[in-house]
Amino acid sequence: MKKVFSYFLIFITSVFSSVATAQIITVNGAIAPKEMGLTLIHEHIMVDWIGADSTGYHRWDKRKVVARAFPYLNALKEHGVTSFLDCTPAYLGRDPYVLKKLSDSTGIHILTNTRYYGSGNNQYIPKSIRNNSPQEIAADWIKEFQYGIDSSGIKPGFIKMAVANEDKLSAMHTNLIKAAALTHLATGMAIVSHTGGVKPAIAQIEVLKDMGVSPEAFVWTHAQNGNMPGYIKAAGLGAWISLDNLHDRPDNEPDSNGSISWFIKTLSELKNHGILNHILISQDAGWYNVGQKNGGNYRGYTILFTKLIPQLKKHGFSQEDIDMLLKENPKNAYSLRIRSE
Repeated sequence: MKKVFSYFLIFITSVFSSVATAQIITVNGAIAPKEMGLTLIHEHIMVDWIGADSTGYHRWDKRKVVARAFPYLNALKEHGVTSFLDCTPAYLGRDPYVLKKLSDSTGIHILTNTRYYGSGNNQYIPKSIRNNSPQEIAADWIKEFQYGIDSSGIKPGFIKMAVANEDKLSAMHTNLIKAAALTHLATGMAIVSHTGGVKPAIAQIEVLKDMGVSPEAFVWTHAQNGNMPGYIKAAGLGAWISLDNLHDRPDNEPDSNGSISWFIKTLSELKNHGILNHILISQDAGWYNVGQKNGGNYRGYTILFTKLIPQLKKHGFSQEDIDMLLKENPKNAYSLRIRSE
């Protein structure tokens, strides 16, 4: 009963302290949405795959991570990038101190997130909270939004969660999306869910609607694993479709969804369907891989600018189209505002 009471106290306080005007929350505090500018919406600085109950700040040297990541992040300034969303969740290598140091040294706005990643058999969620109710989970997420992550004072700017790419949501993953709904209603943070296919995306949208949250608050992450009918349906409901694994591998490789040619074909079709204003694009690139020598093979963040955009322009995309994908849509998707049904 004490936990439930504490949750409602946090929840009610959050609702009444929610900002009256939209803003973006970065690791250095709030900025106006117009300051977000050219944005990469799904990238990573660091990831630690060891599991929730073994990871922690003791696993890496912050100075070494910053030194390795800095040149890759700094290179984005040449392409006009002003904002960067780090999508590494808690217990998978999220480090607000590293992100703030990189933001300070590059001048790029960096957003971090709250909180649990259910994909991968829930191994990135501490065992101690796996049976918690949506209310208890949400209380934890809302607390980070109010007071900051750990003792850093750095607040999350969006919710990052994950569900299995399966036809039906598990009970635990249903609790995660319910917790995300409660957190959104208290904070206005966008719900970014590592999802994959169409069925789990639509299932989450239905849960959100039942909880009183508009699909406009939902970002269907890794939607390159979906299909065009699914994109059209999700966009019709108001959701954001995030195509975020742009890579430079050959089309004949198994994971061809995300190749340059796939992006050109898919974005062209989305444009023809008139739903480009619901599309987000990024590379899911990086990252310092904890446990590997010098962080392993770090993949840079620039092929979107050096390879994809020139090809999109050759295929009839205007600068206005590009700005919609990389400026207008991120600003609209990630601005803090409560989007209720």
